[in-house]
Amino acid sequence: MARRHPHTLDFCSPRLGASLRLILIGLGLTAGAAAAETKSEATNDLYATYGGSASCRGCHEAEYRDWEHSHHALAERYPAATQEDPAFIPARTIQIGTQSTSFGTNTGHYELRSAGLDGSNETFVVERVLGENPLRQMLIAFPGGRIQASEVAWDPRLNVWFDVYGDEDRKPGEWGHWLGRGMNWNSQCAVCHNTRLTKNYDSATDTYKTTMVEHGVGCESCHGPMAAHNQWQLVHQPQSLKDPTLTALTRDQMTETCAGCHSRRGEMTDEPAPGASFWDHYLLTMVDDSELFYPDGQIHDEDYEFTAFLGSAMYNHGVRCMDCHNPHTMKTKLPGNLLCLSCHAPGSKQAPPIDPVSHGHHPVFGFDAKGVLTNTDVKAYGPTKEQAGGECVNCHMPQTVYMQRHWRHDHGFTIPDPRLTKEFGIPNACNRCHTDQTVDWSLGYVEKWYGTNMNRPYRQRAETIARARRDDAEAIAPLLRMLQTDPYPYWRAAAANLLRPWAGETNVTPALTKSLSDLHPLVRQASVEALGPLGAGGRDDITAALQPALADASRNVRIAAAMQLAATLDVHSRAGQEYLSFLDRGADQPLGQVQLGDFAARRGELTNALGHFQTAEQWDPYSAGIRHELAIVFSQLGRSSEAVGQLEMAIKLEPQNAQFHYDLALACNEAGETDRVEPELEAAVNRDPHFARAWYNLGLARSGRGDDTGALTALIRAESADPNDAQIPYARATMLARQGDLAGARNAAHRALELNPNLSAATDLLRQLDGQ
Repeated sequence: MARRHPHTLDFCSPRLGASLRLILIGLGLTAGAAAAETKSEATNDLYATYGGSASCRGCHEAEYRDWEHSHHALAERYPAATQEDPAFIPARTIQIGTQSTSFGTNTGHYELRSAGLDGSNETFVVERVLGENPLRQMLIAFPGGRIQASEVAWDPRLNVWFDVYGDEDRKPGEWGHWLGRGMNWNSQCAVCHNTRLTKNYDSATDTYKTTMVEHGVGCESCHGPMAAHNQWQLVHQPQSLKDPTLTALTRDQMTETCAGCHSRRGEMTDEPAPGASFWDHYLLTMVDDSELFYPDGQIHDEDYEFTAFLGSAMYNHGVRCMDCHNPHTMKTKLPGNLLCLSCHAPGSKQAPPIDPVSHGHHPVFGFDAKGVLTNTDVKAYGPTKEQAGGECVNCHMPQTVYMQRHWRHDHGFTIPDPRLTKEFGIPNACNRCHTDQTVDWSLGYVEKWYGTNMNRPYRQRAETIARARRDDAEAIAPLLRMLQTDPYPYWRAAAANLLRPWAGETNVTPALTKSLSDLHPLVRQASVEALGPLGAGGRDDITAALQPALADASRNVRIAAAMQLAATLDVHSRAGQEYLSFLDRGADQPLGQVQLGDFAARRGELTNALGHFQTAEQWDPYSAGIRHELAIVFSQLGRSSEAVGQLEMAIKLEPQNAQFHYDLALACNEAGETDRVEPELEAAVNRDPHFARAWYNLGLARSGRGDDTGALTALIRAESADPNDAQIPYARATMLARQGDLAGARNAAHRALELNPNLSAATDLLRQLDGQ
């Protein structure tokens, strides 16, 4: 079975084994306790450069007053009677599925009683509280420095307890259960809810010594360490001198500082200082062939704000976070349409002018029928329910609820398009609001109001991406145009992502190779990742083309190149050291163990790799993907029966996954269970009729038992699914020759040589046919 490269580590998602120390010892790179001590000393020196938020109050009282009650300040805190008493007094119990959780107090502590790892109820003391509105989760301390976030949460507006997973009824032992690694605070929550946090995970003991400057998102989370500034001010006040300890951040630097937490991303380093390049510290999760985002860029899974914003026209025309948000209260600077009209008012020259009445075709509170502002009282501003359709954000920033309570605006500033809903299932704001109406009803109004204006690049791009996700080869040409000409770097990167299945085609490879030099690091990263499998598959020209990326100016590109060139990576090089550090950061999660295992496997260290994949499986036994990866290693080690067992488990977890059935067929063949091969291949093509390799192998399997008619049918289907694979017409040629159809065999052999002139087997077959 061939290894498929696992995706990069991503924030707030399963991070797919033994520790990194196994690899480091083998490479002679571990320095043991001395290194740990040096790291601790370095952390202490770093923390000494921070003054703490309280030190800002004296000189910045107004800003401090705005901040101290904000969601940033209250992102994490110790329990307080004024906030927690309503949740815990009086004692109460809630039932979620098969499990009950009780809440109460005991000797001055807040407690919850819920199912522990063995399934029986245990009492847990609340250590801290995570979040403020619209929900608060309880943090519970465990041995080894581990802290877990409760899945039951308190809604302070409705004064009720609820489960952030709804009715899922997650069980102990699952990755996402509140005692599992998916709800581990140290790894999943801490860095964005605290100021200058260091995770300090020890892979040898699977323990944490997590430290931070202060709880909550303090002033220095955004402004950087200020101890030197405080000292300078003490010495030089009240002189009006320029403080040399301060460096002003640019608008882009401020936005990328926000993006560190307001995006779904993988971490490459410890928390960066404010102003550092996002691309030197994070791997962004973005539109690809998965369901994390809709094809038009709308958020689907829990994706936060930055990614959609990065792909928006607003961002690409210079709008940044602080243009709309007060950085200290986190609230918008103006309410409702007044905020949008601060740039888009009729007559505006800085942005396309918009008349909210005529443009939106809905009544707008505060404006008359001609679009004239009639209510300038900001405090009184607010639409009735009937007027909600006239709010700009309700059409262009639709909301999605996460964690059962948290409604979040999409920051892609997308255009409602019911046609995309009808053709590709992409949601539109019209039907999100008018839930009692059909898509055709919404489409009728949109076409009536906006006509041909809807046929704009936004729609064409979404259609292209939706078709690419369906493996439609018709998407290749428009994807190439996106890659080469789209003015927005985000969408050029998305095109590179989606071209991966066709990366080896003659018109695609040069375009991706050229994009390795794109001005934006996200595009360069996506191009490296698209071309990487070709290099791993033996394309020396691709491997050579990727080598310069190891020295790219941006770390995200260097990490991507190191990942793709892992088999020959010099671990002592800059990129090699950065990649090992990246792997170390994720070693406390299942996906991180999979990445460690993949790294070891690609370097030929299969026994090492097996340990990592087995650890990943222990940490997340219900992940079909992990079992699939573990099966591949078992197969590579010649332990075919164990590979079969893992694939059987994977199929139980994901019965509709065609790849799993295909790989099970190959594993059964390796294990000598040949009677199972053909049924599993048939299961694979039934689940994915475009699975060319499965059809090809099904043709060979049918031929092996003498069913030439069935074999040829399968090979024709294979060739239709992948018309560029020379092996398929060659196999068809051999079968036709055996049946005596010499003309058909010659045609098939010639087709194989058209696709691959170096296919010597086809040349030999033609010589034999011509000699008859």
